[in-house]
Amino acid sequence: MTDVRLDGNTLRLPGGVAVRFVRTLRLPETGTHPLPPGLGEFPVRRVADHLDTVPEAWRSRGGVMLPVYLREAMWLSFAGTTEPAALQVGASKVCAVSGRPWTGRLSRRPQNYLVLPRQPWLDGINSGKGTVRQFVAVPLGLGATVEGQVTGEEVWGGVQLQSFPLVERALARWREEERRRAERHRVHPFGGYGGPQSATGAFLATPAAPRAAAAMGLGVGGSMRQEVYRDDRPLTDWAVEPSGRVFVHLVTPPEWRRITGEEPPPSPVDRAAYTRAGLPWYDYYDEGAEDLAPAEALGAVQPVGDWLGDDHEPWQDPAPHQVKPLGDVQGEPVSDGDW
Repeated sequence: MTDVRLDGNTLRLPGGVAVRFVRTLRLPETGTHPLPPGLGEFPVRRVADHLDTVPEAWRSRGGVMLPVYLREAMWLSFAGTTEPAALQVGASKVCAVSGRPWTGRLSRRPQNYLVLPRQPWLDGINSGKGTVRQFVAVPLGLGATVEGQVTGEEVWGGVQLQSFPLVERALARWREEERRRAERHRVHPFGGYGGPQSATGAFLATPAAPRAAAAMGLGVGGSMRQEVYRDDRPLTDWAVEPSGRVFVHLVTPPEWRRITGEEPPPSPVDRAAYTRAGLPWYDYYDEGAEDLAPAEALGAVQPVGDWLGDDHEPWQDPAPHQVKPLGDVQGEPVSDGDW
């Protein structure tokens, strides 16, 4: 496979795929909501840069890590992806699109991948018609993760990414179409939705020796309006083998300090501060795209509040004017491992 590289906090997979992990407000677990905006990027670091302090199992898996608080929500941004790619997203090696076990092959029945750059972001698992359930971090061992609820076991944790490029003939055809389109229209890159980067400061301490980590995985939170788009290309347009993959470890803030010597981002913004700031929410619709059917296995996944108890203050919906309609550089290589 070709190298995956870390450029700042952006993962760059082969074929021009760009992935950022974005902090956001956790939604209530009842009702269906607009898309919350980003509250800054999660800092991302290479496992290979901290081999003396990461858990031993992480050394063999390689990849990257990021700090996340218990019950903190995140979404994945694909802004900056330059050419078409099929991207598989795993929540503890359960496909976030199909609900099936992680595999090294693309499938159409059911579809087990996202099509980039048409899919500008992913906020959660494909669990309803035109909706997803928000990604929320929870510890392994309680059964609350997507992995635990779908497979009955909690082994892997983290997030897994794997990209497949177009085969040469399909890529050449796409490039010619793009050239003709650019001649007809001035093209403006779509940047996705998000917020400013989160600042992190240095933690002046000597990193401790490796030990077993407090493993984290992804559970689900509230439901929001977001489509997961059906691929309109024949499966034969995509490469048979992935061109790059990466294991993303989720680290508790105390572990992040111990492993990296850095301060994690501050705790997530609460609902009251978020609403007072008047931050916008978003509705996104692509008229030319078709939504995938909900994944049966993922539709049965219960939110983390059912496992950990509800800690929300009374919810305050955004005002109508806050909901905005949206539409129609090389870094260091990241090592892969055995997972």
